[in-house]
Amino acid sequence: MSNTPSNMLPLGTLAPQFRLKDTNSNFHYSFEDLKGKKGTLVIFICNHCPFVIHVLPEILMIASDYKVQGIGIISISSNDIEKYPQDNPEMMSEFAFKHSFDFPYLYDESQEVAKSFDAACTPDFYLFDSQDKLFYRGQLDDSRPGNGIPLSGSDLRNAIDALVYNRSFPELQKPSLGCNIKWK
Repeated sequence: MSNTPSNMLPLGTLAPQFRLKDTNSNFHYSFEDLKGKKGTLVIFICNHCPFVIHVLPEILMIASDYKVQGIGIISISSNDIEKYPQDNPEMMSEFAFKHSFDFPYLYDESQEVAKSFDAACTPDFYLFDSQDKLFYRGQLDDSRPGNGIPLSGSDLRNAIDALVYNRSFPELQKPSLGCNIKWK
């Protein structure tokens, strides 16, 4: 289990555009297709990372709580499936079904989307405003596998609330921490 932090893309960066296959539906979607009216949360995850497994219950609750408030939710896996076959599209589909994802789980085969986001780890969170500008990037909360801190989603929830309710949000944001993206 590696401890790789987020690269912390500069706030205000425009959302990178992409078109990827959704392993849940086999349709291809772009950022434009999936963005929310008030903002869009893009999460880089994978099937096997212990950090992702640890935070997944809170990710699912956040998706449920905020989709109805106009936040689009997009999850992406960019891992090299040659070295990590458990992250292949078929297994992604099974993982999403098992955990009742109600948002797309996109496969970034070329890894170009992860590079365009400067993504470094799983999970890596990017929250864009309604103008597709980066509003928040960083951690879900202070909980990590084995550290005894309960999941709350407080950092990400505070950012989404600030976005939804038009509040200012501090630029000082803590990076996420997780397994490194498995590059080719």
